[in-house]
Amino acid sequence: MTGRHALRILSLAGALGLWQLLTAFDINLWLRFEQFPTVVDVAREFGGRIGSGPYWQDLTDSLTRIVTGFTLAAVAGVAVGTAIARSHLAADLLGPVLEVLRPIPAIALVPVAILLFPSNEQGIVFITFTAAFFPVLVSTRHAVRALTPVWEEAVLTMGGGRWRILGSVVLPGALPGILGGLSVGIGVSWICVISAEMISGEYGVGYRTWQDYTVVDYPGVFVGMATIGMLGWLTSTAVELLGRRVTHWLPRTEHAAPATAVRVRRAHMPARTPSITARRRNP
Repeated sequence: MTGRHALRILSLAGALGLWQLLTAFDINLWLRFEQFPTVVDVAREFGGRIGSGPYWQDLTDSLTRIVTGFTLAAVAGVAVGTAIARSHLAADLLGPVLEVLRPIPAIALVPVAILLFPSNEQGIVFITFTAAFFPVLVSTRHAVRALTPVWEEAVLTMGGGRWRILGSVVLPGALPGILGGLSVGIGVSWICVISAEMISGEYGVGYRTWQDYTVVDYPGVFVGMATIGMLGWLTSTAVELLGRRVTHWLPRTEHAAPATAVRVRRAHMPARTPSITARRRNP
């Protein structure tokens, strides 16, 4: 185990320890912790639910909704963002409509989803799709527009066509920016899918968490919150790992120590040759 991993574990353990102390002693200063369940209470409730069928059904339903909506949003966001950045016609036809819709919070579309779709399941997937679509769209549009024209001109010089430019220059060049939009989109998707489940869901982590709140089962509420946090962390990590794999050609020096980075660069630098002035002084 590296020092960084140990530090992260200590950070999490410290936060849990502080929570346990504040709730066990019923600290009531500016913030009130006397009604909060302790870490032990939440762990006991979590242990009881993890062995039950409804817990795993809720988890499966929420994951299915998030994966479906996010995948559709990723494909549509990259396609539409690239089209708007590359085509004046697409920008004129789609740009104004999308810019009007973009400031509307996805969770505010719940009434529209209820009226538009025949089932709550499809409506929740629509909310999830909308939440992730716009971050991916905007990041793709900016990433494509930021590409230098020199690369495209080089492909045209070698006889490449429009699709060759798209596959060899546009998408690879914009990929780091697209991945940034995907990372933001997966986080926003979890916020909206949980909110949609609380409002109109049938099963799901958000639905179960809200039901626990209505019956004043606070340990169950915190179990739902912990489950949401773990699911969000796992999906965000999956997106990040996928992004690193598809952009393996990018340099990974952001976490290297300065001295280590200098040694690596020096190791790959060719040996210096004497300058012209030095050769003249030392024939």
